[in-house]
Amino acid sequence: MSTIPSLEENTTQALNVIEDLDMGLAPVIQNWLTPLYASKYGPFFHQTLFDIPLANFILAILVFLFILGLRKIFTLIVIVFLQRLTKFSTTYYDDKVISALKAPLRFSFIIIGLHFFFLLIFKDTETIKNILNTLVIYTVFWAILSITEALRGLIYSATGKFNAELSKEIGNFIIAILKILIAGIGLGAMLQVWGINVTALVASLGIGGLAFALAAKDTAANLFGSFSLLADKSIRIGEWIKVNGVEGTVETIGMRTTKIRSFQKSLITVPNHIVANNPIENFSRRGIRRIKMHIGLTYSTNSEQIRKIMKDIKEMLKGHEGISQSDSLMVNFDTFGDSSLNIFIYTFTKTANWAKYLEIREDVNLQIMKIVEDNGSSFAFPSQSIYVEQMPGENVL
Repeated sequence: MSTIPSLEENTTQALNVIEDLDMGLAPVIQNWLTPLYASKYGPFFHQTLFDIPLANFILAILVFLFILGLRKIFTLIVIVFLQRLTKFSTTYYDDKVISALKAPLRFSFIIIGLHFFFLLIFKDTETIKNILNTLVIYTVFWAILSITEALRGLIYSATGKFNAELSKEIGNFIIAILKILIAGIGLGAMLQVWGINVTALVASLGIGGLAFALAAKDTAANLFGSFSLLADKSIRIGEWIKVNGVEGTVETIGMRTTKIRSFQKSLITVPNHIVANNPIENFSRRGIRRIKMHIGLTYSTNSEQIRKIMKDIKEMLKGHEGISQSDSLMVNFDTFGDSSLNIFIYTFTKTANWAKYLEIREDVNLQIMKIVEDNGSSFAFPSQSIYVEQMPGENVL
């Protein structure tokens, strides 16, 4: 009576997929050498190189090069044909998938060529088979990961139906989780090639579970921090933020870290639990930007001139198309400085865009200069006046 093998027995059985790749052609190719060995050149080809018959060694190299040639033909004809064919479709994802599969498919020809090479030189040992099987599984999961990356836009589109504002952030999380799962399954398959009991290996991790939990507490904190960032919608990709002394533009919000591109163009990686547990200053979400300045006029400016200058500046700001009229607007004679009469100006632009803000501020500055000049005054600069009561050598009467 036959018995059904247990799950543990199945998990310890090594995977072997490489043997099916030669499609039984190796013996046929080997038979081509029979007339060569029987010919008058037989003694020469019977000679060995590294314990390999010379004829087999030469044939193995020629077959490997021939398969590399097929790879070139496959790339130039089949892949190019499929890429041109995708131009007639209404979506561009099929073109991305074909482009993503190009590298794994080209690498698969190398694996097949190596398989034939070792078969023909009689070095198809168990270790060689395991290596080639590992490469096959690696190539398969490489292709799956490449397809996942190629469909990134499709995932963004799907997540956008649930939350358009966070489509990229949520999509990145889904892609990251998918990649981890795919990589984990691929690693398990590669371990099984070498006869490693994956189930027992996973179970054995429970022995060091406490140590693992302690070591991974920061990782868990970062993971929950990322969930908190997405739930609160406190930051988004492309926004200008400042958190924990780090200022720049958010490039990615990952499962463990948030990457911020500083204005010096350096990339700063901040753990998510730090971002989530510290005050975040989000400059991109302010609709306005502040203009705050003091202008100093010379002490030769009289009170009437100061009143007229302040009035003209206020009217200019109220009529300026780049200045927000719904927010604070103040123009006041502030202080008597050491070398100037200081006017305080406080207002806001309608935009938070840095470049547009600079343009508005520049125009405001130029108009203030013209107002001061038109009213017969000028800007003061730091200076000191020295009064000498008596010149040296003079007699005091």
